Amino acid sequence: MSILRFSHPLVSAVLATLLAACVPTAPRPDASTQPLKIASWNIEHLAAEDGMGCRPRTEADYATLRGYVDRLDADVIAFAEVENAEAAARVFTPDKYTVVMSARPDGVRNGFCQRDATSGPTILKQDLGFAIRKGLRYEKHEELKDLALGNPDLRWGVDISVDRGGQPLRLLAVHLKSGCSDGDSSGACPVLFDQVPVLHRWIMQREQDRSAFILLGDFNRRLAIAGDSVWNDLNADLPGQATLLNAGAGNGATCKQRYPDYIDHILLGGSSVARIQPGSFAEFDYGVPEVQDPSDHCPISVLLN
Repeated sequence: MSILRFSHPLVSAVLATLLAACVPTAPRPDASTQPLKIASWNIEHLAAEDGMGCRPRTEADYATLRGYVDRLDADVIAFAEVENAEAAARVFTPDKYTVVMSARPDGVRNGFCQRDATSGPTILKQDLGFAIRKGLRYEKHEELKDLALGNPDLRWGVDISVDRGGQPLRLLAVHLKSGCSDGDSSGACPVLFDQVPVLHRWIMQREQDRSAFILLGDFNRRLAIAGDSVWNDLNADLPGQATLLNAGAGNGATCKQRYPDYIDHILLGGSSVARIQPGSFAEFDYGVPEVQDPSDHCPISVLLN
């Protein structure tokens, strides 16, 4: 039996094309069938320009942050301590993410970053928002301005809905008053405690709407400590036997050795509780010695069906 051989380059090219067409290709995954990854990340004084703010950065630092965003690979990221949309876009690039930023006006806080300093870097606006993966449908709702308690230096809550595969999810990003991580004796506690009823009203509205909802961000509070008053107040008077699910409860924080408890949280309510993939809560590891961490917070995330 003879074997036909074709040495003419045109004939060989045609045959190669025909053979390639006969090889089955793997179907592209349908995004609507993939888990939805929701994350929260306080990026620590992210400025729009190099060398500015309380954590001055170089272009190399922003590139490192972009690399961590790629590794995190989340569909929705609630971010905090970001100066403005321009700063956010340096990390969550427009080819991959849509940035939804708080519209809160500039506050009156100013001065040097270090206490009692007479020179050095100056404080820039710290705000919050969302980075939403391109292609994911979303809607921005009116911001939760009452969370500022009338103080221009307190942050609003950023309120959005996302929808993949006909499963809407309401998300509220928060960054509460710092300085009252537990107990009630700190001077900052009255302010934080006044913010809690505002959040509780928002939760009750979502329960009445029968929404799948999540509150996430930097609560500046160790909510998972047994008997925490803020956690109890957030869950008070929910209909039926409903309670919020703290996705990170039972997990010890490892981002900073001196802080074993989370103050960043992902709290699920309504029908979102049934959508979480068990055991999917994760704290992102930068993979470098702690002193080289690009932020004083590590991202946290969960997966939803």
